[in-house]
Amino acid sequence: MNDRAVSLLEQYEIEVNRTWKGRGAILCDSDRGLLIMKEYGGPADKVRFQDFLLKHINESGIVRVESILRTREDELIVCDQDRVPYIVKTYFEGRECDHRNMEECCSAVDTLAALHKICDLADYVELQDQPVYRVENEYEKHNRELKKVHKFLQKKSQKTDFEIYLMKHYDYFMDIALQITEDLRYYAYGEDSLKYPVVCHGDYQYHNILQTDNGSVLINFEKCVRDHPVRDLYLFMRKLLEKNNWSQTLGNMLLESYNKEKTLSEQDYRQLYFRFAYPEKFWKIVNFYYNSGKAWIPGRNMEKIEKLFAQEEEKKLFLQNIFRL
Repeated sequence: MNDRAVSLLEQYEIEVNRTWKGRGAILCDSDRGLLIMKEYGGPADKVRFQDFLLKHINESGIVRVESILRTREDELIVCDQDRVPYIVKTYFEGRECDHRNMEECCSAVDTLAALHKICDLADYVELQDQPVYRVENEYEKHNRELKKVHKFLQKKSQKTDFEIYLMKHYDYFMDIALQITEDLRYYAYGEDSLKYPVVCHGDYQYHNILQTDNGSVLINFEKCVRDHPVRDLYLFMRKLLEKNNWSQTLGNMLLESYNKEKTLSEQDYRQLYFRFAYPEKFWKIVNFYYNSGKAWIPGRNMEKIEKLFAQEEEKKLFLQNIFRL
C-alpha cells in the first residue's frame, strides 16, 4: 500500500487528524473516530451486499460490527491512479479475542449465535441474488487436488523425509476425504438445503473478534456468504480444538454456549459432524506443499503433519463422543 492511497481519503466527508500504516492497511484518526483503509479484491456487488448486511446488524443493536463509509459521491469503493480499489471502514481500539481464555471463547460463540439469528434474511429481497455455498462442492475440489498431488508424489523418484512421511499416511486421509464427501452429499442435507436464509460471517475466528472497552466488535466481513450457519461455528471451534488436542470438554462448552442462544437441530449437528470429519488440515498441508517451491520444504511442514497424525486418535474420540450420530 503506497502513500498515494492516503490522498483518496479526501473523497470522504471526514476530517483527518493523522494517518499511519498498519498490516496491509492505512489507519486514520478522524472526526468520525478510528478508520481503516484497505485494498478490496472482491466484486462491486459483493461490497454493496456487505454494506447492507452490516447496516442490518448494526440496526439490531444486539451485535456490534464495523461499517463501510461512503464517499461524497455515495460510492463504497474508491480507486487510485493505478485502478487499485479500496474501501474505508470503521475500526476500533482493542485486542483480539484470547483463544486461551475459555470464558472469552464461549462468549464469542454466544455472540455468533446471536449474529446468526440477526442474519436470517429470509424476508429480504437483497438475499435473493446471493449464491448459496455448497460445502461438498469445495470438498470435491479438494479431493481432485489431493489425487493430483498423490500422483505427483508417486512418480517422484527421490523423496524428502517429509514426502516419505506424507506418502506413508496419504491413503488413510485420502480415504476419509472421499468417504466423508460422499456421506455429506447423501446424509447432511434436507429438502430445503438450497434455501439457506442465513448469511455467515465467513471467516469467524479470534483474529476477527475485537475486545474493546465497550464489549466485543466483529470485523472483516469480506468473506460473508450464504451458507449453513454451522460454517462459522465449525471454523471457530476447529481452530481452538486443534490448539487443545481435540478436548471434548472444550467442545461441549462451546456447543452449550451456542445452544443457549440458538438451538442446534439434528440437521445442524450432521452438518457440523461432516465438516469436522473431513481432513481439511491434511488438505491444507498438502496444498501448501504442492503450491510452494519443492526444492526446499520448510521444517514446519513436517511438524504440522506429525502433529496432525498424533492428534488423529483424539479427533476420532471427539467425533464419536460429541456427536454420537
